[in-house]
Amino acid sequence: MRVFVTGATGFIGSAVVRELLEAGHQVVGLARSGTAAAGLTAAGADVLRGALDDLDSLRSGAAKADGVIHLAFKHDFSDYAGAIAADLRAVETIGVALEGTGKPFVVTSGTLMLTSLLPPGRLGTEEDATNAGVPRGASENAALALAERGVRSSIVRLAPSVHGEGDHGFVPTLIDIARDKGVSAYVGDGLNRWPAVHRLDAARLFRLAVEAAPAGSRLHGASDEGVPFREIAGVIGRHLNLPVVSISREEADAHFGFLSAFVSADNPTSSAMTQERLGWQPVNPALIPDLEQGHYFRI
Repeated sequence: MRVFVTGATGFIGSAVVRELLEAGHQVVGLARSGTAAAGLTAAGADVLRGALDDLDSLRSGAAKADGVIHLAFKHDFSDYAGAIAADLRAVETIGVALEGTGKPFVVTSGTLMLTSLLPPGRLGTEEDATNAGVPRGASENAALALAERGVRSSIVRLAPSVHGEGDHGFVPTLIDIARDKGVSAYVGDGLNRWPAVHRLDAARLFRLAVEAAPAGSRLHGASDEGVPFREIAGVIGRHLNLPVVSISREEADAHFGFLSAFVSADNPTSSAMTQERLGWQPVNPALIPDLEQGHYFRI
């Protein structure tokens, strides 16, 4: 299969590219820069120069592929509404290019959206639908609607922590905040839960999804159903030799900045249906054992 991958040079995307190539697929990666293009070429992938806002490049890549994995996203929290809108345009554009072909289209979303849709404490499952009022909800619905228009579309909702060596997401930011503030903090009792998945397990899930996910399916990339945030703060404090402290919700904004809404989120998430449907079995270290290895704390 010739697979077009957006976000192909990112932390997750580069692992997806390698996973696809090792499974015998051809890969065409979207590249914004010469550096990104060179990295894709070195990995053994073909290159399509373009960007998320270059809709012509998305149309071209999708039209010439046997399947598409859409990972690219503008992680700009200063204009999150703009990032959401750009993602929806990309999904709609690729969807039109694939309409009526029966080709697979795998779209990335996140489990955190479930926190505003479910009763407090309830385990999120793949059966939980979303709506356009939550972040990336419109993209999810647009992608799944393509199943009625001749596209084998599916959604992969990733846990907020996709971890592993080279991670530059939430956990490294928490470590930087702890270093800066001199304490590793959690909010309230710290029993709110974060699901997590290792980067390499997530990559395998994307490969399985493009190969075999049923049209209109929701899939969950979560191997840890929910790690209490207090445990994450505890590992960070121990490795940095810093106090581990509780702070109030009122103090969270000043302490965590843009992450304050996430660190208090309770987002327990199941992937049981995904594992049964695709035979996906996470085999890499869970979040706490991965943190205990120490690579997150090397300067």
